[in-house]
Amino acid sequence: MRRSCFPKFRLSRAMAWLQLVLGGLVIVVSISSLFRFYSAGFFMHNEDICHHFYGVKDVYDGFDIRALSDRVGEVLTRMESLQDKLGKTVQQLEKEKYALDKTITRLEYKKFLEVEVIRPLYNAHIALRQIRLPKAEGIGNFTMEEEPLINTFATEEIRKYITPKKNRVGKVNIYGAEKIHNTIGHACVLMKKELEEYMDYDIGSYCKDDWNLAQKLMVNGCDPLPRRRCLTRASKVYQKPFPINESLWKLPDGRNVRWSNYQCRNFECLSSKNPKRGYSKCSGCFDMDKEKLKWVANRSVPVDFLISDVLAIKPGEIRIGLDFGVGTGTFAARMREQNVTIVSTALNLGAPFNEMIALRGLIPLYVTLNQRLPFFDNTMDLIHTTGFMDGWLDMLLLDFILFDWDRILRPGGLLWIDRFFCNKKDLDDYMYMFLQFRYKKHKWAISPKSKDEVYLSALLEKPPRAI
Repeated sequence: MRRSCFPKFRLSRAMAWLQLVLGGLVIVVSISSLFRFYSAGFFMHNEDICHHFYGVKDVYDGFDIRALSDRVGEVLTRMESLQDKLGKTVQQLEKEKYALDKTITRLEYKKFLEVEVIRPLYNAHIALRQIRLPKAEGIGNFTMEEEPLINTFATEEIRKYITPKKNRVGKVNIYGAEKIHNTIGHACVLMKKELEEYMDYDIGSYCKDDWNLAQKLMVNGCDPLPRRRCLTRASKVYQKPFPINESLWKLPDGRNVRWSNYQCRNFECLSSKNPKRGYSKCSGCFDMDKEKLKWVANRSVPVDFLISDVLAIKPGEIRIGLDFGVGTGTFAARMREQNVTIVSTALNLGAPFNEMIALRGLIPLYVTLNQRLPFFDNTMDLIHTTGFMDGWLDMLLLDFILFDWDRILRPGGLLWIDRFFCNKKDLDDYMYMFLQFRYKKHKWAISPKSKDEVYLSALLEKPPRAI
């Protein structure tokens, strides 16, 4: 029995020595940091040094000193947490050294050192090295070289992405700029933990199956997302898509979709008859028999316009357009039959809407309401919206969206508001939002949806603005 206690005792002493070594390491790092600050002149009262570090406004304009402070605090917190964890482990080993029936194995000891000691130390070390101070270049003409956001994030891949990339030849590029700034959404700062999880991957390897995390970031304002340097995953049994003459009105092969983040595991499960299909918007979008009737069959509801009637207003002029809503691309499919190319916006809100649109041979555009549309001014012949922009929208948000639509819609282009619904008491406010642009009314219809809600459909033409 006495012999079995020696390994435990040796382990306790080893942990105690390790704690002392780590404490010494912290002291050495602190002294080294103080020495560097002293060498840089932070503790001197030299007038030139003070002007160099503190008196040049251009150097510190835009430098995020709070982010720098947060990063230093994060490193200190990690070091303190590691020291506390090691101390508690040593105390626990001291208490249980006579109660344990068997000693810890070398493999377990190795794993403990790697996970609880080496990795936290490495992370703290990397975080310290990644702290960047502003650099003033030149004499008398100081320029800010650091990005203000750089110290907000600790993950190296994010920092590499948002760092401006200078042109290799040192000249102005084809865009007329000296460097390229990769952009991320401003709300990424508020979702730092989720973004760092998203950007934690092995470069050149396969990405994690985390499109749902990416979409969560996007819809919460972290949009655009940074690019990643990993290989996207696809279905292991991917099949060739159906020919275009079949794909428009046929459910795609379910083997071409990664179903791991959905409640359903095939397209048949997404039927509107299934209460556990995992999504609520556009409940019948995956029922092709019902989809075939949309915009081509006469209905009793006056707010339902037919595609043939709309195209007859501008014969031969409607060639390209945007369908902004939630769906599986049926509007684009019907317009394709009329030789009109439609880009359909889509988010995978509980179902593979993007994959469905693409497998039908149509064009999905993966964007949120947060984003300025990636089209140039006065380029679209038609904008159609249904099933997504309803009375839940904030008025100011809707105003920004409508002005963006007006930007990309060409003079003489058509804005088709399809089955927009809201509360009766809010109808006047929304009508003003749609009519403020002084578009010409071709069609305008209001119909009751329920006791307190109404539908609004309208077909409006953008006037010429030759200014």
